[in-house]
Amino acid sequence: MDNSYTLIRSRRKTLSLSVTPEGVVVRAPLRLARRDIDAFVESRRDWIAAQEAKITQRRLALADIPPLTQAQLAALKAQARAVFSQRAAHFAPLAGVRYGKITVRAQRTRWGSCSARGDLSFNCLLLLAPPEVLDSVVVHELCHILEHNHSPRFYAQVLRVFPDYRQWNAWLKAHGPELMRRLGA
Repeated sequence: MDNSYTLIRSRRKTLSLSVTPEGVVVRAPLRLARRDIDAFVESRRDWIAAQEAKITQRRLALADIPPLTQAQLAALKAQARAVFSQRAAHFAPLAGVRYGKITVRAQRTRWGSCSARGDLSFNCLLLLAPPEVLDSVVVHELCHILEHNHSPRFYAQVLRVFPDYRQWNAWLKAHGPELMRRLGA
């Protein structure tokens, strides 16, 4: 590891360190001496190297994932319409909501959305994930009919309906880029 990093100073009281695909980011208090920051980064050298290795591994793994063909994508969308309709019909009474229409898309940045009218939209790529992941997104969007935000009350509703939500949401955060890669460049 070289000693280069991006330094962001703010009115914080502690140092923090993160490793992103763009590099190492250090957040530091406004008046902390640069030598202290350098020493902090150096003390975390092994951890930084491990994080950089994980990022490299992930980048290589994503490069090997073949994109879906147009025919595969069309078939996935057709199958997804039936699956999302069935899962929304299952979870809506448990959430105590009624929803509008369901739309299925191949989106590059979203797994689902809920309009102010209660219309739901889902990403067909969720069919490539474990069924619990798909269910977690369905419940998430249904609960937006009750709470149009991500407040503690919203998450209380989600967890009431789907207690394993956090586990499957974490799976989606970890493996979502692999799924999105299936749409191609």
